[in-house]
Amino acid sequence: MFNKEMDRRTFLKGLGLGAAGAAAASFTLPALAESPEVPQWPWTWHPIDKQKALEYTYKRWYEVGGCGGGAVAGIMELLAEEYGYPYNMIPAKTMALAAGGYGCQTLCGALAGACMMLGFFCEPAVAADLRNQLFAWYRVEPFPTYQPEFTVQTTVADDITCNSSVNKFMKANNLQMGDDARKARCAALTGEVVCKVIELLNVQYGYEEAAPVAETEASSELAANEYIGTSTTERGEMKVKVTMDGDKIASIEVLSSQETPGICDPAMEAVPKSIIETQSTQVDAVTNATQTSNAIMEAVKDALSQIK
Repeated sequence: MFNKEMDRRTFLKGLGLGAAGAAAASFTLPALAESPEVPQWPWTWHPIDKQKALEYTYKRWYEVGGCGGGAVAGIMELLAEEYGYPYNMIPAKTMALAAGGYGCQTLCGALAGACMMLGFFCEPAVAADLRNQLFAWYRVEPFPTYQPEFTVQTTVADDITCNSSVNKFMKANNLQMGDDARKARCAALTGEVVCKVIELLNVQYGYEEAAPVAETEASSELAANEYIGTSTTERGEMKVKVTMDGDKIASIEVLSSQETPGICDPAMEAVPKSIIETQSTQVDAVTNATQTSNAIMEAVKDALSQIK
């Protein structure tokens, strides 16, 4: 650290300058600018107009390096425009490397940029939950619904990777990676991802009501060999219908669930199948979906308890 009591000659000598050099190197050290106050984390979320974000992100996709940068621009730049600091401290191009699934078609760059945004505004556990909801939505959403320049066939990725998402789209529309219509599709997709992030954060902070969860309700009349079972998880009720063939379980249908779509899907498929194969409600839980797996087993057990 520079000592204000240190005389100028001693200081310059330390820099390797002699008397002549000292004369030539007459300067004044600039005063350090006062640093801005570090913003409290998580940062404050302000709602953003979704249509404006969609159109803005589409345009910026071409200017900030593609999907990763576009996702950052569609949120941070619009917040910076309205509120200034600290939102103006995050350049969109910091996520340019996420384009093209980080250059190797892994995680969609728009999702990568979106996850970065969630991390600014939420504690890790909350951000992880919103990320799971975002990924589940992405897997089943037809892209692109926003088509301002080209009319194309929408496609569903069934996955969160750039490889699956963009290649399915190009095959369906007979396009190549360098085609303008493909670029427009990814720009639109990025805008739609940004809108979904805005929705999730709006719901999280009370600016918007969550969309109702679609449920498949059981018929009011059950056949003699059909039974409804329920169980409860941290997210809510799990309801299943078990159909018997004599004394054997013939089929299991999940009627309703509050579990996160996409994340819990493997358990919804594997656990009923295992129960039918083993004719037992004690089967292996699916990795990363233990709670859902256990809820299905308990609901089936509840249904079987009603058999007389």
